[in-house]
Amino acid sequence: MENREIAKEVIQAIGGEENIASVSHCATRLRVMINDEKLIDKDRVENIDKVKGAFFNSGQYQIIFGTGTVNKIYDEVAKLGVAEVSRSEQKQVVQEGNFLKRAIRTFGDVFVPIIPVLVATGLFMGLRGLLTQPQILDIFGMTPDSINENFLLYTQVLTDTAFAFLPALVAWSTFKVFGGSPVIGIVLGLMLVNPSLPNAY
Repeated sequence: MENREIAKEVIQAIGGEENIASVSHCATRLRVMINDEKLIDKDRVENIDKVKGAFFNSGQYQIIFGTGTVNKIYDEVAKLGVAEVSRSEQKQVVQEGNFLKRAIRTFGDVFVPIIPVLVATGLFMGLRGLLTQPQILDIFGMTPDSINENFLLYTQVLTDTAFAFLPALVAWSTFKVFGGSPVIGIVLGLMLVNPSLPNAY
């Protein structure tokens, strides 16, 4: 099913354009402000192609599409004339829960965008550690001393960069979530790991 057809199906399943106050998206979910929850055909929504799940939370009906896909579906929904707003604007009209729920939601919004790069580099770090074990090298008739220094250097750059500059990634995502300039967030995050500091951390 094409993304435009999926967007149309989603709109119809949640009660049509008249039942949608606004729509935005995060890294994985389409966030829809609903006028009347009773008009949503939840079973129909969850059976739509590419939909991985859906739930109602704090005035928003959140439909999970996954990273990359949600952006395309959001664009198609917007083209169909549905009111689109930024996440920060939508949050202003959401009936917030208690402090703990708000804190957990904000924490998730900050870290979800950077999880993929941390997972990827973490897996590569584990693979690098496995391949450099003496027992594994012995299978290929090698020893730790026989590993090329450039190989160790390049793989270390690949595995350690994201973690070494993690404050910059977190600051970038935090500024983005709270509506600030992500570039300023990156600069402030890099300041935290500046080698000029007595201790970068």
